[in-house]
Amino acid sequence: MELDSIYHEKVYAGVLGKIIGVYLGRPFEQWTYDIIMQRIGEVHYYVNDKLNKPLIVTDDDITGTFTFLRALKDYESDRDIEAKQIGQTWLNYIVEKETILWWGGVGESSEHTAYQNLKNGIFAPQSGSIAQNGKVVAEQIGAQIFIDGWAMVCPGDPEKAAVLAGKAASVSHDGEAVYGAKIVAALESYAFVETDISKLLSVAKTLIPQDSSIFRLISDIEEWHSSEKDWKKTRQSIENRYGYQHYPGGCHIIPNHALIILSLLYGEGDFDKTMNIVNTAGWDTDCNSGNVGCLIGIRNGLKSFDSGTDWRGPVSDIMYCPTADGSQTITDALTESYKIIKIANQIRGIEFQPPKNGARYNFEMSGSVQGWRGVILNQISNSSFLEITNVEGHSNAGSRSLKIRCNLAPTESGKIFTNSFFPQELKQLSGEAKKTFFSYNFLCCPQIYSGQLISSEVTADINNKQPSSFRFFVNAYSKSDALTTYGAEIITIKPGETQKIDWQVEVPDSFPITEIGLEIISAKNQTDGILYLDYVNISGKPVTKFHRPDHVNPLARGKVPDRKAAVMWRKSWIKACDHWTDRSWEPAFKISNNFGRGLILTGSSEWSDYTVSSDVKFYLGKSGGIVARVQGLQRYYALELTAKGILRLVKVLDGVTILREIQETFELNKAYELELAVNGSVITGKMNSKSILEYDDKNSPLLSGAIGLVVEAGTLFTEMIEIT
Repeated sequence: MELDSIYHEKVYAGVLGKIIGVYLGRPFEQWTYDIIMQRIGEVHYYVNDKLNKPLIVTDDDITGTFTFLRALKDYESDRDIEAKQIGQTWLNYIVEKETILWWGGVGESSEHTAYQNLKNGIFAPQSGSIAQNGKVVAEQIGAQIFIDGWAMVCPGDPEKAAVLAGKAASVSHDGEAVYGAKIVAALESYAFVETDISKLLSVAKTLIPQDSSIFRLISDIEEWHSSEKDWKKTRQSIENRYGYQHYPGGCHIIPNHALIILSLLYGEGDFDKTMNIVNTAGWDTDCNSGNVGCLIGIRNGLKSFDSGTDWRGPVSDIMYCPTADGSQTITDALTESYKIIKIANQIRGIEFQPPKNGARYNFEMSGSVQGWRGVILNQISNSSFLEITNVEGHSNAGSRSLKIRCNLAPTESGKIFTNSFFPQELKQLSGEAKKTFFSYNFLCCPQIYSGQLISSEVTADINNKQPSSFRFFVNAYSKSDALTTYGAEIITIKPGETQKIDWQVEVPDSFPITEIGLEIISAKNQTDGILYLDYVNISGKPVTKFHRPDHVNPLARGKVPDRKAAVMWRKSWIKACDHWTDRSWEPAFKISNNFGRGLILTGSSEWSDYTVSSDVKFYLGKSGGIVARVQGLQRYYALELTAKGILRLVKVLDGVTILREIQETFELNKAYELELAVNGSVITGKMNSKSILEYDDKNSPLLSGAIGLVVEAGTLFTEMIEIT
């Protein structure tokens, strides 16, 4: 298939179908058909409100799917990538016991078992094999739930999609689970160019052994479908022959794969009908619904969601992918789609630039809003309104824009905004809603920091009756984690005029920015008009200091902690170490790791050239220091001091490489001023402004990434970390 606009739309529709399916099925995950029918009836739309659960959640089906595919980017878009490299990608992005996986225990959770194997030096595919873990553990559902991305980078090539899916699945699974993953990937890949469900299945079945259980169950369901028109009766046949009672383990692939096939055959390519069947049928509903939603989205494109059922509105493209790269936690369907599209192009040796010069928010697909939403502030009139829609035109950089239509009374103002860090509404969750959302931890870094640049273009509709006034703003967590607004200068724009905006954001140190937005300011009489937001981009390096905020007062030992003290400044860091003390009389950044390397991280995977510095002390440790250009737990540069008195530049890339080192003195509980500069391929480290190490890395250099601290088997601490 050509990687053209049709392909782009199908990828976006596939990603939307994936997240809609997961969000739809998650609130009643693992319910049986009978319980679903008794408690909520047939599923035709989102039911989260009925069950007091949030709609948009962190979920392994989403995070694993879009994280493990990064292996292709990290390993130079190699179509011949091996399972071992995909396994290394697990180790790079997974924060142990915190993100992506169900941490149910070795021997219970297939993924937890495989992760522990990888951590212990057992490479993939051995890490997920029956020989290593036994048949029960190796044949659970996880192989197919993370598999959609491998299909979307191989449009119209089911054979290649199945090969890649098999390698990815083998990191944690084997046997029937891998066959099921291959089937799903082949179906999705072929759906880019073929709409006939029977033909999709016929081609996919040729890619697995005919004597496998997966092959047999597909054939059985095809036969039942040919003679029975009622999907519910066929579902009962599936339960009788392939139900959970026949397959041990927490969530076996066989019963759930059968429900995927059921919904595809009886859904007849209709998104609403397929979602109804796969979710009403029960068991692992978010997984099954996510796979099927992706497949039908690919098959039908964006018209999948045009039935009249508002699948897209409540979701607003929003996705969460918490990993060791916290800058990619808050994301959206369009952003992830263009990442997939870029990988697909690179696999074919084609350079690809995402729309509008790679702007973070480009709105370049029909209906895309990328998490932006609108509210009226100080509303006094019931007739006031503010709405946003994606429209064609009004873009100098592309073909679409975000239309902002408002009618505001005097003294009212309206804002459109999107979250760039931990959303305020998540702080307010309680009870079952909180339990559901945080069943997978929400590790996150801001997407913008003080010193960076917000760029945009805004156009006023030519038919506006009066000029419009607006400004860009950010909201940051401040004292007691209340939101404080920091705004750019107010701009007045005439009808038909376009304004280009470049605003360097400045907020106090350790005030994490959680919202980016545009505020429309009401005129003296009334504001009634339309603005078009072309794009919003974030660029440049931050200039800021990270420390305990001035509004968080250190307490003497024994004092009762202030329950209202801010915590978001800490939550803007990824904790990937055993301990980070939160006692207020201790240094702000005091981290410990019991064995091996532990890190705390903040920043963006897109930061390139900068200097990070800190005065660090050790109580104990084999080594430790500061890190730069961090792209995960297995990809970064470090300036470290060792217990043997060696100052060294280190590159961590699937192993530790010492780039340069010199002998120095080392004392415990003594401050060492460390400075690490990255500029192009040149890495420069300094200690106490005099000891200098420099290295020009020409071998797969890491050219961008976040910052932080690292400690190996000990404790390191500092009060402040600075980036310039």
